[in-house]
Amino acid sequence: MKHDNRPSPVTIFDVAKAAGVSISTVSRVVNNTGRISDQTRARVTAQMEALGYIPNEHARRLAGTTHTGVIGLLVHALGTEYIGEIIRGIEEQLEHGDYDLIVHTTHRHKGKEAEYVSTITQRHADGLLLVVPIGHEEYLDRLNQLHFPYVLVDVDGPIPSTSSSVGTTNRLGAYEATRHLLELEHRRIAFVTDTPNISSSGQRLKGYQEALQEFGVTFDPQLIQEDNFNKPDPRLLIEKLLALTNPPTAILTSSDLIAFRIQEILGEAGLQVPQDVSVVGFDDILQASLEYRRLTTVHQPLFEMGKEAAHMLLALIEDPELQPQHIQLQTRLVIRGSTTRCRQS
Repeated sequence: MKHDNRPSPVTIFDVAKAAGVSISTVSRVVNNTGRISDQTRARVTAQMEALGYIPNEHARRLAGTTHTGVIGLLVHALGTEYIGEIIRGIEEQLEHGDYDLIVHTTHRHKGKEAEYVSTITQRHADGLLLVVPIGHEEYLDRLNQLHFPYVLVDVDGPIPSTSSSVGTTNRLGAYEATRHLLELEHRRIAFVTDTPNISSSGQRLKGYQEALQEFGVTFDPQLIQEDNFNKPDPRLLIEKLLALTNPPTAILTSSDLIAFRIQEILGEAGLQVPQDVSVVGFDDILQASLEYRRLTTVHQPLFEMGKEAAHMLLALIEDPELQPQHIQLQTRLVIRGSTTRCRQS
């Protein structure tokens, strides 16, 4: 995990955790509002002193503004284990802060994404989490002008210095997966990638290319197929790859769900995985470890990513003057049964 080198200031979240109370309870102690027992007040005050917590004056001035107790979450779709794990991490963190979560699905439409952001910022939530946003250049300036707390989740690559973000080492993950296949003597390695306007896609492609270059394998654009997650059926892509004069002996994919579908399509074509074609996924959702799947994949700490993003957002809500942070969580290759040595070597 790569953190900003600046020491993290003590936040209201840290005090709440140490005192075993909610963030709202600490806030009532700080602002001397509401009913709190003397025992609880003393415990919170003691932890504030022990941790060296200094209430932010700007945040205190905002105490009189509307507090919704709601966090907005933008995701492209629901119903996948990928999103489910991220949300599980977010919800676990929000339990400590007396916040509820309201979810909006964008289906990767830029217009809908910007519309939801506008709605959420009109006092319908206290902060915003954006998972793999695609149109953020249209509204980040507005969020910053409003001093509205937000965190970008599962983004990689160039990120505005004014934005806080949590992502993973996509480039390294794709590099290690491709290197694994190259070490198994595969030289025709296809890559079914996500749409290029997703920041992680570009980083994974770079990792793939770096591994090829390291092994002296010429990059072949024909082996790159772009998958549209709005219509997640790679049948045409795989048929196009198999129709090549020199078809791939291995396929790296952009998600485990796509990898599962590719395994089925290869089976329908009379090909065995991994004997004829090795397949590697990305995410390491629970299904990937099942005995009948045994998918080699790149593990992403999805639960931890959601939890870290929510923690960061709560700190920003408490103190809007905190400096933006950019955190990368480590990926790792998990080798199971869907890859083997190339028969054609």
